[in-house]
Amino acid sequence: MIYAISIYGEPGVFEALPKERQDQVLARHIELQEALKKRGAFISMKLMPPTSAVMVEPAPSAERVPLIVDGPFSETKENFLGFYAADFDSLDEALDYAKMISSPIARLEVRPVAWAGGAMSSE
Repeated sequence: MIYAISIYGEPGVFEALPKERQDQVLARHIELQEALKKRGAFISMKLMPPTSAVMVEPAPSAERVPLIVDGPFSETKENFLGFYAADFDSLDEALDYAKMISSPIARLEVRPVAWAGGAMSSE
């Protein structure tokens, strides 16, 4: 089953860390990516800051077009920062991989997902 490891935290916290601590956090992500690569296909996405987002609001009626507005207006400090997704044998296995990037600066959510189609490549 495919599981997503979603990463949540406050924007700017990572960037405010001392360089040595940033390197430690990044090293854990590199370890996870290398471990996932050995297992097979996976995907990883880092979202840009919420200030770079644009929202598509639903059209108020069938005769109108959707409204495009600046960024999400979240009521929380915590934001969706990025995710990994890979095929794991079980939730326990997905959790073992998620533990590789566990840190005090972000919360992780591990959840099964259903493939909805599409393909993408960075190459």
